[in-house]
Amino acid sequence: AYFAMQVIYARRKYKISPPETSGHPEFERTFRAQANCSEYFPIFISLLWVAGIFFHQGVTAVCGLLYLYSRLKYFQGYTVAAQGRLGPLYASAWLLWLLVGMALAGLLAHFLWP
Repeated sequence: AYFAMQVIYARRKYKISPPETSGHPEFERTFRAQANCSEYFPIFISLLWVAGIFFHQGVTAVCGLLYLYSRLKYFQGYTVAAQGRLGPLYASAWLLWLLVGMALAGLLAHFLWP
C-alpha cells in the first residue's frame, strides 16, 4: 500500500493522469519500482507460506521481515536513481533463494522422512 501511495503522490506532483505511465523520469522510476515490487510479491508470499508451514515459523518470519525491508530500500533507492536499486535488489533475491531452500528442505523433510 505504501508503494502504491507513492505512485499516487508522484502522479499528482508531476500531473500525470492514469492510465499514463510515462512522463517525468522521477515518476517513471517510482512507477517501475512499485510495479517490480508487485510482480515479486506473489512469489514471496508463496515461499513465505510454504517455508513457514514446513520449515520453521521463526526463521521464516525473520527472512520475511528482512525481505520486506530490502524491498523498501529497493523502492527508495530506485525512486532516487536507477542504480540505487541494485544493492537491495541483490539482497532481496538472495533472501528469496533462501526461502526457496527452506521451503524445499521443509517439504523434503515432511514428505520423505518419517
